[in-house]
Parts: sequence; structure tokens; C-alpha cells
Amino acid sequence: MVGWGLNWPAMKVLLVEVPPFTMRILCAIAGVALLLAIAARRRERLAVPRALWPRLMLASLLNVTAWMGLASFSLLWLAAAEATIVCYTMPVWASLFAWALLGEAITWRRLVALAMGLAGLLVLVLGRGLDVGLEKLPGVAVALTAAVLFSLGTVVGKRWPLALPPATSAAWQMALGCLPLAVGAAGFEHPAPSEWSAESWWLLLYGGLGPLGLCYLAWFGALRRLPASAAAAGTLLTPVVGVTAAGLLLGEPLGVRELLALSMTVGGVVLAIRG
Repeated sequence: MVGWGLNWPAMKVLLVEVPPFTMRILCAIAGVALLLAIAARRRERLAVPRALWPRLMLASLLNVTAWMGLASFSLLWLAAAEATIVCYTMPVWASLFAWALLGEAITWRRLVALAMGLAGLLVLVLGRGLDVGLEKLPGVAVALTAAVLFSLGTVVGKRWPLALPPATSAAWQMALGCLPLAVGAAGFEHPAPSEWSAESWWLLLYGGLGPLGLCYLAWFGALRRLPASAAAAGTLLTPVVGVTAAGLLLGEPLGVRELLALSMTVGGVVLAIRG
């Protein structure tokens, strides 16, 4: 989760030179290569049983396509800290999906958690005035959609688990989930790699090996071993790291608005998990 938190300011820097879909595809190439190497080291089978393909495709769309594509796209409107806070409301949505799909009880704690999460979003969007909030609204909508779909993927993974080895499962989801992003990159983006700085290349390598390689492997491993709400608890650290890193490394505002929105979001997540 620390790796995912640090990746938010890294992506914000990368977007200065690298288009969003291209950025994700290049990071995914490094991530998939690492995951395949880990699978080979563990002697995991890469073959996917025919019956698992529909489940694998759905998991790839929710866990990778929606999350990687939409979350990075939201940074075109939002600061790294803002996007981090919005995206990591996902445990609140996961608790609601767990109630609907897994039969986990809905409690007053989860209802209060939802209210706190939404209040945190309002503080984040409207804290600098209505006009500024409306300018950021497209980014908030995109990031919130990413959070909701990733949360659905978390619960779907518990309801219909993939009976695949960990590294194999992560590698397949990463590869399949990036195919729609590759189509988007080919159709709408015109990258110029020769003009990218050395810093961008290093950040792409970090994004691939860390957040998209080791972090995804750890996340899917947690989903196999823990309840959905407990696995979501691990995400608490990510927005804290992301907001702090964006303030320290990028000089983004780290004032009352950001801290209040972060506190309300994290507080809502804690209630959702406990509830």
C-alpha cells in the first residue's frame, strides 16, 4: 500500500510528458514481465481452465482496466492528493457491495461510513468555492467511478474466486485488463518517447515493478486469505502516503481542506470495515 501511495505523485509527474493510457501500458509491460518471472520461479502453471475465462475477463476489467485507466485519467483534472482521497473511498463502496453480494450485514456503522465518505468528497470538491469545485467535477466523477468499480471487483473476487496461482492470476489480469487501454492509446494518443526525460523513464520503471507488479501480487494474495472488508483495511495507508507524498514532493496544498477531507474519508473507511 505504501507503493501504491507513492505512485500517485509519480503519475502526476509522468503526465507532464507521457499520455495516461501510454503511461499505464508501459508500466504494465514491466509489471507483467516481473509477475511472469515470479510465476516461473515458483513453477506456477500459466494455463487457464476454459471455465475460468469469463470470470478472469470480468476480474481484469474491474481490477485493472477500470482502476488503472480511470484513476490515471482523473489526474488530468485533480491534484495527486485529491485523486488519492477520492479513489480510496473504495472500502466504503466495498462494504455496500459485500452486503449485496456476500450477504454481510449492513449496519448503522456502514451507513455513517457512507455519509462520512460523501461528506469528505464534498469538502474536497467545494472547499475552495463552487467555481473551482465545478472545474474539478469531471475528475472527481472519473476517480469515483474507478473506486466503485474496483470495489465491485474486490467483492466479486470473494464471491467467485479465481482458482489460479497468485502470480499467474495477477499476470493474466494485468495483461488482459490493459488490452482496452492499449486500444485507447493507439486511437487517441500520440506519444513522443524520444522527448521524454530520464526521470520519466525511471518513474515508468518504478510504476511497473512496484505498484503494478509487487503491489498487485500482494493485493490479490490478501484477497485470497482475508475477508473483503479486512483486505480493504490495508488500503487505509495508501491515501495517507499519497497525500503526504504529494505535499512533500510536488508542493501540492496540504492545508485544512485536504486534511479534513482525508480525515473524514479515512474515518468513514474505518467505520465501514468495523461495521
